[in-house]
Parts: sequence; structure tokens; C-alpha cells
Amino acid sequence: MEQYFLATQKMEQEVMFPSLLRGVFPQQEGAAPVAGSHTDLYERYQLLKAIKPVVEKGLASVTDQSLTGTDGNTDASSDDNDTMDAQLEERLSHHLAGLQQVLTHLTRDTNALTRRYSQILEQISPSEGQPSW
Repeated sequence: MEQYFLATQKMEQEVMFPSLLRGVFPQQEGAAPVAGSHTDLYERYQLLKAIKPVVEKGLASVTDQSLTGTDGNTDASSDDNDTMDAQLEERLSHHLAGLQQVLTHLTRDTNALTRRYSQILEQISPSEGQPSW
């Protein structure tokens, strides 16, 4: 999770002119651009920026719910509670694994977008050894 937030923070700091990403499509490292891709890096940038507060808010609401949530069924037998606890553990484990996969994917996309933006800036900026006149 921390890697995701660090990657989005770096992206927000480095991408000063998001419009430079318009018409630039994602590509795999060392590969040609994906032929069927309809989403340019500008749209991905907008999506990644929109997702960050949702993730932050989601974490806060999960924390709030866990502090206020109570079990309303006090008459259940011990065996039923053990079964329910095992199911909840399994479901939680499944969802945490899914969340980890999503955050890993988002972190990878964010880092790739930031690298590509840096490459674009290097291409359009004049070389250091040459006069700008």
C-alpha cells in the first residue's frame, strides 16, 4: 500500500504538464505500443489521480467500520461462531489478496506513466551541451 502511495505522490510531483500525455499510448518495456489500446496515458493519468482519494477514503471507512462494528447475534452457539469466524477469515484473506493485486497493478501503471512522462520531457527539451539560440 505504501508503495502505491509513494508512486502516486511521485507521479503527481513529476507530471507537471499532463497534456503532454495526450495521444501517447502505454507500451510494455522494450516492446511496441499495444495495437488495440484505446486509452492514452492522459486518460490513465486522470484515472490514477481519481483512484487515489477513493483508496484513501476506503481505508478510512474500513477503519471506522471495524471500530464501530459489533456482532448482533449473541445467542449463537460456539460452533456456529467458530464456523463463521473461519469463513470471515477466508473471505478477508481472499479480499486482501485481491486488493494487493490491484494495488500492485496500479503501482506498476503509475511508475510506468511517470517513466514515460520523463522520456517525453527528455525528447522535447534541448540537449544540455547545445546553445538554445
